[in-house]
Amino acid sequence: MAQARAIALHAAPGRIEKAEREREGGGLRYSFDIRQGNQIHEIGVDVATGRIVENKFEPLNARD
Repeated sequence: MAQARAIALHAAPGRIEKAEREREGGGLRYSFDIRQGNQIHEIGVDVATGRIVENKFEPLNARD
């Protein structure tokens, strides 16, 4: 998780508000919600490869 956290913060500098390991699309990934001003930047990092598999923005009020 520490390496995935570093990868996510390199792609989207900010403050991590939520971090979890989850099964998505048949594989495992780490998911990070990173606060950047008035929005959340969601970064998903593949557990096996370390590749970014999700990179999207959400408004603060749209978080689950």
